[in-house]
Amino acid sequence: MLPGPPPQAVVVDLDDTVFPQAAYLDGAARAVGRAGAAVGLDGPAVTRALRAQLRAGSDRGGTIDRALAVCGVPPERAAELVPALVAAFIGYRPRRLPVFPRARTALTTLRARYPLACVTDGNPAIQRAKLAATGVADAFDTVVITDELGGRAARKPCPDGLRRAAELLGVPADLLVVIGDRPGKDMAAAAAVGARSIRVRTGEYADAPDEPPATATAPDLAAAAAILH
Repeated sequence: MLPGPPPQAVVVDLDDTVFPQAAYLDGAARAVGRAGAAVGLDGPAVTRALRAQLRAGSDRGGTIDRALAVCGVPPERAAELVPALVAAFIGYRPRRLPVFPRARTALTTLRARYPLACVTDGNPAIQRAKLAATGVADAFDTVVITDELGGRAARKPCPDGLRRAAELLGVPADLLVVIGDRPGKDMAAAAAVGARSIRVRTGEYADAPDEPPATATAPDLAAAAAILH
């Protein structure tokens, strides 16, 4: 168990906590490659270049622009194509996405003991598509997509999403436990409301420094759920 009083609710991040975000990004890159092929580009080359850019840092802007540059597309032509390619990326809707091993069981275990919320950043249509494709939308009592609270400015480490989840669950925000993979976002947002946190070392940010530190660390969501069992 964590130090301190018993949690009154648990908040779980989505991307790279419940499922590997790379699975979504790979499919979205294929969608961009297909859109590129439709306007005369080398579609497979665009897909490969975009995947490489996303692996280098999926949170950075301009990934499609850099992928086109790698493919030798002149800047003027790239500027014409980028809006349609961005639309293809945003419009990608996977039928199925894998979750991490034992993640479904972990969510069931957590919800049996605590009110359970998902707080996730990103384009609302994309995040809802991920929830549907992973099949975990019904695992939560409530889902908060921070962009719906105030656009990109409301994304973690902004604590607004946690405050909204606490309000919907009817508990004090400082008695939440937050489970997530990114110290600079999930742990920082938890600290901002005085909540405890468990960091999972899965996905793109598994090796990121513990800044700020979590209350506890676990290898994955299942192990994090065991800490609260």
